[in-house]
Amino acid sequence: MGTTKKNMAKKQHKKTPRKTLPRKLWWGIGSVVTLVYIAIFYYFFVGPTGFRWRALYGDAQYPEGYEIQGIDISHYQGDIDWAKLQTAIINKCPVRFVIVKSTEGRSLVDDNFAYNFEQAREYGFIRGAYHFWSIKSNARDQAYFFLSKVKLVPGDLPPVLDVELKRKDQSVEDFQRDILTWLHIVEDHYHVKPIIYTSYKFKMTNLADKRFDDYPYWISHYYVDKMQYKGEWKFWQHTDVGSLPGIDGYVDLNIYNGSFYDLKQLCIPE
Repeated sequence: MGTTKKNMAKKQHKKTPRKTLPRKLWWGIGSVVTLVYIAIFYYFFVGPTGFRWRALYGDAQYPEGYEIQGIDISHYQGDIDWAKLQTAIINKCPVRFVIVKSTEGRSLVDDNFAYNFEQAREYGFIRGAYHFWSIKSNARDQAYFFLSKVKLVPGDLPPVLDVELKRKDQSVEDFQRDILTWLHIVEDHYHVKPIIYTSYKFKMTNLADKRFDDYPYWISHYYVDKMQYKGEWKFWQHTDVGSLPGIDGYVDLNIYNGSFYDLKQLCIPE
C-alpha cells in the first residue's frame, strides 16, 4: 500500500513534456526578426532620407558643381576664431554665407547669437538668422519672440524658420496652418519671404502643400551625391561633419543653388 502511494505520487509529480517548435520554424522566426531589424536600421540610420551614421559614410563629401559655399552655426560650435574662418576654403571655394541660430520657441535665445551675428557681418560674410520651431509653443508667440530678438538689415538673408518637429497628436493640416502663421507674421514685418529649413523626409511628409511653394527652401539631406528633392530649392545642407579652420569640432556645410549674384538678390533689399 505504501509503495503504491509512492508510485502514484511520482506519476502525479511528473512534468508534462514541453512542446518544442520545429527547428525550421525557429530559423524562420529568427530570419524574419533579423530582416525587420536590418530594415529599421537602414531606414533610420543609413538610407538617404534617414539620420546620418558617420561610421558608414566617413567624412564630409562635397557636392560637385556648386561654387557658393556656406555654414550654419550655433553655440554648439563654441568660440569661433573669425579671422581664421574668414580664410576658410570649402571644395576650393571661399565661405560666402553664415547662418546663425537666433531663437527657439518663445523664450530661448542662443547663447552665442548676438556675438556670432555681429562677427559674421564684421568679417564680410553674408549672414542670416534662424528660429528653431518648438512643438511646445504656439506659432504667434514664436513669431513675435523671433522679431523681438532678431534685427535683420538690408544685405542680410531673409529670416529662416527651422522646422524639424511636429506633435504626434497634431494633424498635418493644423501643423501646416501653424507654420503658415509664423511665416505670414514674419513676412509682414520684413516684406520678404522667409526661408524654410527642413529635412528632405520631413518636407515630403509634412510640408507637401502648394501653399509653401513660394517660399525659398533650405533642405538638409546628407550623404547623397545629388539632391533627391525634386522641387525648387535654394540651399542644401549636405553634411553635419564639416571641418574648417577657426571652428573646433564639426560644423554643418551648405551650398547655395545659384550664383553669388543670385544669392545677393535673395537678401533683404535696401
